[in-house]
Amino acid sequence: MKVRKAAATEEEKRMRKKAVLFCLSDDKKKIILEEGREILQGDEGDPYLKFVKMLPPDDCRYALYDATYETKETKKEDLVFIFWAPESAPLKSKMIYASSKDAIKRNFTGIKHEWQVNGLEDIKDRKTLAEKLGGSSVITVEGGAL
Repeated sequence: MKVRKAAATEEEKRMRKKAVLFCLSDDKKKIILEEGREILQGDEGDPYLKFVKMLPPDDCRYALYDATYETKETKKEDLVFIFWAPESAPLKSKMIYASSKDAIKRNFTGIKHEWQVNGLEDIKDRKTLAEKLGGSSVITVEGGAL
């Protein structure tokens, strides 16, 4: 994500994680990084659309998304914690993820925004992310106009 102590080289910037997904382990006792479910800063294409496509349609996930956006005054980068709980997810899964949410959030510093998303309708459009980041003052998200 974006916690760093020294100026990063261009290569380091490209390798920085833009988004990651977390899931429960098979025994449902640990929260783990979901393998292969990450987006790097240097990846080609629209990172937000890639992120939305990574979300499973029938199960819950936690995600960290490093949002880059512009307001009328300045450019910003904020870390967004997302709790993905689609309507089609099993009730037991929703309950376990909801009860574990605070435990995972405590492990991350720098989270500026929290967003619970219950379906693709809530997240597919950049405008909904812009509302979470700063409402009407946001003019671009990930370099794309709203």
